Amino acid sequence: MDSLDALLPIAVRATAIGSRLIRGQAPGALMGKGDRDFASEVDLTVEREIRTFLAAETPSIGFLGEEEGSTRPDAERQWILDPIDGTVNFTRALPMCGVSLALVEAGKPVIGVIELPFLHHLYTAVHGRGAYRDRHLIQASATTRLQDAMVSIGDYGVGESAARNPTRLALTAELAKTALRLRLFGSAAVDLAWLADGATDATIFLSNMPWDTAAGVILAREAGAV
Repeated sequence: MDSLDALLPIAVRATAIGSRLIRGQAPGALMGKGDRDFASEVDLTVEREIRTFLAAETPSIGFLGEEEGSTRPDAERQWILDPIDGTVNFTRALPMCGVSLALVEAGKPVIGVIELPFLHHLYTAVHGRGAYRDRHLIQASATTRLQDAMVSIGDYGVGESAARNPTRLALTAELAKTALRLRLFGSAAVDLAWLADGATDATIFLSNMPWDTAAGVILAREAGAV
């Protein structure tokens, strides 16, 4: 079985494919997925291109993509991809979006790669090896007091997840009383990458899916976040 050290460069090449497509194409047609939720043509193109690349490079590893589901869901290892985390930002030419790819074993991420194509940063982590931005070791913030903390909050819900918005609003109100600042970036990948990098001190999300968080969680953990 391929080692994690051998699989990390493959994951980096995969996210680079996605970033080139994101930088090189307009969003195109938007396809509705629910109440105020949609995917762009580029989301679908990125997922298909990365799925094809990973199937050729790592045929024994399964794949779960946000837009088109699973390939070999019974495989011991799974790639989990969000082709564009922050699609709404992308469609509005806001730079807070990225390609988020994780390798998961037994339900736990062991490799995480997040590339932010418009900010030109690549975040990588391997279990037990630390977290990196552009090959530089990064470390989560050591801030321990809420009064000193920059806290990012996950997007407010639409559709079924809107039922949690009263909780989000109440939590926002409580944090605003004490935290240094609150921020809402509109991308869980950005939230977790910047947490790992020490740019923010904490992040909160209430309703994200595995493709949103798998890569960012191992980045944050490997950088020392709890």
